[in-house]
Amino acid sequence: MQLYLPIAELTVNIFVYLGMGAAVGFISGMFGVGGGFLLTPLLIFSGISPAVAVATVTPQIVASSTSAAISYWRRRMIDPQLTMFLIVGGVTGSWLGVRVFTMLRSLGQLDVIISLSYVTFLGLIGGLMLREALRSFLRARRGRPPNLRRGRHHNWLLGLPFKVRFRRSKLYVSVIPVILLGLSIGFLGTVLGIGGGFIMVPALIYLLRVPSNVVIGTSLGYILFTMALATVLHSLENGAVDLMLACLLIVGGVVGAQFGAQIGQAMRGDQLRLFLALLVLAVALRFLLNLFLPPASLYSIALLQGIG
Repeated sequence: MQLYLPIAELTVNIFVYLGMGAAVGFISGMFGVGGGFLLTPLLIFSGISPAVAVATVTPQIVASSTSAAISYWRRRMIDPQLTMFLIVGGVTGSWLGVRVFTMLRSLGQLDVIISLSYVTFLGLIGGLMLREALRSFLRARRGRPPNLRRGRHHNWLLGLPFKVRFRRSKLYVSVIPVILLGLSIGFLGTVLGIGGGFIMVPALIYLLRVPSNVVIGTSLGYILFTMALATVLHSLENGAVDLMLACLLIVGGVVGAQFGAQIGQAMRGDQLRLFLALLVLAVALRFLLNLFLPPASLYSIALLQGIG
């Protein structure tokens, strides 16, 4: 069954993109991540332009995060004060991200920058995740207990001004690193089409020492707000959000996530981290190959935006 996507300007098979959304939803449910860092590359590899792929993934992330965020809020597993300061940074980061996105698109450099960013970013994150997963896996094989200590705050964090007491997280830290963390992930999420949960969660745990019982809910609350803002900004500034494509991905993702969650609950944590690290590195490798392989067509006809 064919469907014309007005923003992407393509006629696509509905079942292909429903299946794509289901596959990413399955992986999201299994590993507990948003999936934007996988869905955006898949859309690009399938022929969707990078500009439309990045912008269209943002409403999909909003939809996938909403129900989970509501559930965590009802169970009082979100720190509202910490989320608010993260959002302050996220709003600025999202606005800056859209401005940079628009500038790169007008210069015709958006495709190359997105590919280079994914290679660098996912390669680094995937490498760190693989190292940590292998250490945990080998520790479990040798019968050693996992290292669950959160440790103390870094010394440089303790000396920063503008400290605030976050009662639900039981923290007393400066808001400067909190706002900067929200700003950086908001910027990356808007430019690259990622929710940023797989960065936010470890950053909150290892950098700010946020307790694990509120870290996921707080991350979801932040992602929900910043990605909703990114959707509006991308729509108004670039007109690149294809809602018809987003609906296909959302429907498939909701179904796939249910099955992925069941599989994920049956696997050990070190196995999940190892598989996720390999998956992240595989996506980075695919982008790296695209940078060196010759394109299918050496020339294209398109209207340049921002020239006038």
